[in-house]
Order: sequence, then C-alpha cells, then structure tokens
Amino acid sequence: MNHFPSIPLLEHQPYDRVRELYLYLEPSLLGAIRQGNTSEARGIINQVLVQIYSAGEERNDLLKGLLLELVVMMSRAAIEAGASQSDVLGMNFRSITRLASIDDDEQLSKWLTDSIEHIMATIGKQNDFTPPILITKALDYMRHHISEELSRDEVARHAGISPSHFSRLLKKRTGRSFTQLLRQCRVDMAIELLADRQLTLADIASRCGFCDQSYFTNVFQDSKGLTPGQYRETVKPHPASYPNHESKEQPAISTRAQ
Repeated sequence: MNHFPSIPLLEHQPYDRVRELYLYLEPSLLGAIRQGNTSEARGIINQVLVQIYSAGEERNDLLKGLLLELVVMMSRAAIEAGASQSDVLGMNFRSITRLASIDDDEQLSKWLTDSIEHIMATIGKQNDFTPPILITKALDYMRHHISEELSRDEVARHAGISPSHFSRLLKKRTGRSFTQLLRQCRVDMAIELLADRQLTLADIASRCGFCDQSYFTNVFQDSKGLTPGQYRETVKPHPASYPNHESKEQPAISTRAQ
C-alpha cells in the first residue's frame, strides 16, 4: 500500500485545486517515474483524478492544458530514466491527437491513466544496447570526481535516482556493484597516469582517490596481476615524461608520423 504526504487544505476554485495538487505531487510523481515504480506513479495519478472529478463543468479546456503539461513532464522523466526518445515522442503525438476530442470527465481520466501506463511501459522497453542517461550521468560524475571519496548515495543523488535503484541499474547494465565499478574506474585512471613518468606512484594513488599507496598497490595488483610499478615498466612512457623530449625525441616522433 502506498503512503503519501498529507495534502494541504485547498480552498481555491476547482481548477486551482487540481493545479495546486499537481504541483504538490509533481516531485513524487517524477521520482517514481525515474525509478520505474509503476505502482507508486499510479497511486499519485489517482489522487489527481479525484480532484478532476470534483472540478465541475468549468474545468474542461483548462484541465486539458494542465494534464497535457503533466504528461510532457512525465515523458521527460521517462526519457531520463532510459526510455526510448522516439517511443515517448510517438506516444505523445498520439496522446495530443486523442486529447483534442475528449469532452467529459470519464474520457479525460482514462486518457491520463492510459498515458501513465504507456509512459511506464516505454521505460520497461528501454534499449539494452543504449546505456540509460542516468547511468551515463552517474559514471561521468564518478570520473570527474575520481580523486574524491565517493559514495553510492552521493553519486545516485547527483544522477537524480534513489540509491537502491541506482544499485539495481548498475548491476543490470555493468554486472558490477557500485564498489566494484568505482575500483575499476580508479584502476583505469591509474593506468592512464602510469604512462607519465614524472608522476610518482604516491601522486597517482592520490589523483585516483586511493586512501594510501599501499591500498592502491593491493587493488591494482588484484585487478591487473601486477603492481603499479611493474605495470609501468610495460607501458610506453608519455612523450612529455622524457627529460629532453623537445630537443631529442621530437624529431624522431615527427619522422615516424610522416
């Protein structure tokens, strides 16, 4: 059973009551859609429907505009959650066409319930070969803040999804937990930095977010089978790490490039 916050007393005209309720519930509704929580989204929509039925005769055109705005907002949230943009836009076009011919409460209510069902269905049909926007956003955040002490909750909050749902999406998309993925991101960054011989192993450990060089060595060796120092010997040094790269090495590089 869904539980929602108590709704403040609304003392305005019927249309205003619907709009005020919609604005009050909008954050919860969009959150439910982003998390793919169909039952919670239905429960919130049902509260809006109750106000529609109580709006009376004056509500027709105004309510259509309000509900169209609501569906557009829900569609954006669905796309953020990984739904196919073409599927959502196609559904919106059909919904708008259908809405124009609606002229009573029952049809309007059915239109709204059908819309939320279709929106949630598009999330379920998301393309397995295209990472959801939210996961991409989370991974980008991790990479740009790799030197910091990151937590699952922090990254999920930045992406706009609940921590538990974030964990499920990560497992589904990458087959890894947040901790495993974060370690791999740190190791991948370390591999890039090891090519720069001007950086010490302690520098690299710090830049990649490892608490100390010993922990860095253990994690790296567990991942690559070599210590960072051993791995560095197998990597071609970055040109900038040669002491005399401007005077001696640059001509050789230019020759090979020709």
